Amino acid sequence: MAWSQDEERMLAQIEQHLVDDDPRLVARLESFNERVRRSEAKSKGQPAPKSRPRRSTVIILISWLLIATLVATLLIMVLRNEAAAALALTAAF
Repeated sequence: MAWSQDEERMLAQIEQHLVDDDPRLVARLESFNERVRRSEAKSKGQPAPKSRPRRSTVIILISWLLIATLVATLLIMVLRNEAAAALALTAAF
């Protein structure tokens, strides 16, 4: 059943008031709608649209990479220092 122009106008006004009053609610509803679309596409056998990783995920991965690089560099420096010290001790005797 089609909506009348008055009903469509009232719904548009209600939607605009909700957007103005509670932007967090709008964000939650958009997120919910996206999840519903993905689950409907999955149930119909359609491939889900590709999603990009979140910014926080990328920042965490880069942080772990930097920490791992720092630890590896420190280990290499310590091992080289110990090897040089051992070499110096053997050369002294």
